[in-house]
Amino acid sequence: MGEFLACFKAYDVRGKVPSELNADIAYQIGRAYADETGAKTVCIGWDIRLSGPALGSALTSGLTDAGVDVVLLDLVGTEMVYFATAHYGYDGGIMITASHNPPEYNGMKMVRAESRPISSDTGLNSIERRAFEQKWERKGAGRVSSQDVYKDFVAHLLNVVKPSQLGRQKVLLDAGNGAAGVACNALLPHLPLEATKLQFEPDGNFPNGVPNPILVESRQNAVNAMKSGNFDFGVAWDGDYDRCFFFDEYGNFIEGYYIVGLLAQAVLMAQPGSGIVYDPRLTWNTLDIIKKLGGRGVLCKSGHAFIKEKMRAEDCVYGGEMSAHHYFKAHWYCDSGMIPFLLVASLVNQTGRTLGDLVNEMIENYPCSGEVNSVVEDPVAAIARVEAKFKDGQVSKVDGISIEFPDWRFNLRSSNTEPVIRLNVETRANRALLEEKTAELLALIRA
Repeated sequence: MGEFLACFKAYDVRGKVPSELNADIAYQIGRAYADETGAKTVCIGWDIRLSGPALGSALTSGLTDAGVDVVLLDLVGTEMVYFATAHYGYDGGIMITASHNPPEYNGMKMVRAESRPISSDTGLNSIERRAFEQKWERKGAGRVSSQDVYKDFVAHLLNVVKPSQLGRQKVLLDAGNGAAGVACNALLPHLPLEATKLQFEPDGNFPNGVPNPILVESRQNAVNAMKSGNFDFGVAWDGDYDRCFFFDEYGNFIEGYYIVGLLAQAVLMAQPGSGIVYDPRLTWNTLDIIKKLGGRGVLCKSGHAFIKEKMRAEDCVYGGEMSAHHYFKAHWYCDSGMIPFLLVASLVNQTGRTLGDLVNEMIENYPCSGEVNSVVEDPVAAIARVEAKFKDGQVSKVDGISIEFPDWRFNLRSSNTEPVIRLNVETRANRALLEEKTAELLALIRA
């Protein structure tokens, strides 16, 4: 029982195969998902991990034994399951992926109709209980069919961002041997971009390392290629390409915070006055752009379920997290790794400025620490120490604790998925102050 429960997390299912997640567990999850949601038709996809097809087969058996019709999408990215669920009107969708985890891991991301997320407080805990407490009876054999969604998915992307907006730019695209290469090969023939492909071959053995570009070692191949070529910008994706990362024309990796600002700018240029959701970790650059372009900023706790709910409630067109998750109303409020790629290409083309120029202005105006993680024995006590020290600032507790002063601010929060606390600091055009306050905070946190 303990082994089974280990694979259920706050937002999804994820664990080592076969010790924490295997065919038996996948079958049980299929039965439990059917009972919890009442779905009649569910689509299933998987990324390049070698365990994906077997887990998909067992999950399919669980669903069909509960009388659910299953549509197999086969090898896709997470955003394609979101697309298929909503676009074709299925009652739910399940993506088999462990994103950026090592190859011995796999997992599942689940949605309901309209690709509404299933997290711990919206059904995932109930699915967990049903999966490991109930004995199942066969209700009836559901049908199994297959569907190739790439053509319709590409049409969807080209409807969100028109090829005519992009111009002829030279770009480096790094799929990291994940699933993004398959999607890009379907998309690129429709774009005016001159693309150089790097690590496009899908390979669940991850011969060049696990695709997680937030790690320095995972993006080194892209950096080296950028510096040896004459590119306008570069893009790298994680394994299931629900996150994408950018490099400027010199091969410099761009902090995710500034990508939120870029995408807010791109969206507001196309749809003035729109609502933009942002989280409390780093805010000033995003708010500055929203104000300049006449948008409406909406603060929200970080985490995909919270942001998707807030976007629907406030009718916002875009929501961004510095962790490289970007959400779009045009994509049923779900995260996408392909739409940001197209929007950045559009922004560079329309402004006539290089990506480095656009981003460096933001970095100069609002330098930030990036997210700094600390493992501490007592996170609550550490946060309390910090709050007591800086109690004279403007305090917000929307997500962890944010404290703001005229020239600098910070956010400190416990991770939802790891035993760490995360610090983010930013200033107004003062890098010396940034370094001073970051060091002071870390000393206090780690005391």
